[in-house]
Amino acid sequence: MKAAVITDFNQPPVIGEIADLILQPGEQRVFPRATAISQLVRAKASGLHYSSGTALPMVPGVDGVGLLENGDRVFFVFPRDGSMAEQAAVRSVLCVPIPDDLDDISAAALANPGMSSIAALQYRASFSVGETVLINGAAGASGRLAIQIARYLGASTIIATARNPDDADTLLALGADQFISLNQSAEQLTAAFRDLLETSPVDIVLDYLWGIPAACLLRAIPALPDNPLRYVNIGSMAGADLPLDAGTLRSKNLVLMGSGIGSVAPGNLIKSISQVFEWAQPAGLKINTKAMTLDQVTQAWQYTGSERLVLTIG
Repeated sequence: MKAAVITDFNQPPVIGEIADLILQPGEQRVFPRATAISQLVRAKASGLHYSSGTALPMVPGVDGVGLLENGDRVFFVFPRDGSMAEQAAVRSVLCVPIPDDLDDISAAALANPGMSSIAALQYRASFSVGETVLINGAAGASGRLAIQIARYLGASTIIATARNPDDADTLLALGADQFISLNQSAEQLTAAFRDLLETSPVDIVLDYLWGIPAACLLRAIPALPDNPLRYVNIGSMAGADLPLDAGTLRSKNLVLMGSGIGSVAPGNLIKSISQVFEWAQPAGLKINTKAMTLDQVTQAWQYTGSERLVLTIG
């Protein structure tokens, strides 16, 4: 059957033929129709993600929209051999139904980035209505959805950061109350965070960046706030390492944690995806998408636009 195939972690996938699917006990056959090229997909396909395997060749893709053999439309996660193929083997518990009012491309685009903030807020940070949330790195698809989801869940104040000051109007229109530009020196950024936190205490940070921006934010947290700040790392777009001295942690009332594969139970990740679909219409969740076909996968891998890129299959 036709599939996108990775034969070298340093090269984009190409279209090829792989062996027909043989189901194992507990699996069901899914016929994928749409699958997103997310940062997670790219990282795993390059061998750089902490959950990446080492065996090649491999089919990329961690989730997608597809049809079961009985015709039911589902969103599926963690197929045995990747989602960018004409068929995928998926455990039944890793499939969730999709509402009829949500099209394939929107469902494929919303699921993973929406899940990232829902899982972090509910299962890691234990979010409560009325809390203040800072989203560090809000310009991407995940960050933009995090603003909308935090607002829908009842955050009292939402603070967004992004490198480009031109993103401010867009992020404020999505529901952020304040904006901080990351396009400044580390000293200036730390001071900007310190000024903010002295006047607007933050309960939860959703961090999609790590690296220097995270270090600046952690240094700026006031000593001994009334309640511990819950800092949840979700991504590392600004670097995998954090230049931070131990004294910073000892001097803060801070809970530092991560959210992702391994720190959130698979069942809760699935539940978070179901909630993305359930809330898409009432919350008015918005995401910009660009669709390309499976045959265009090599070209799609080079795409650098801001839209959420979705491959259609079949």
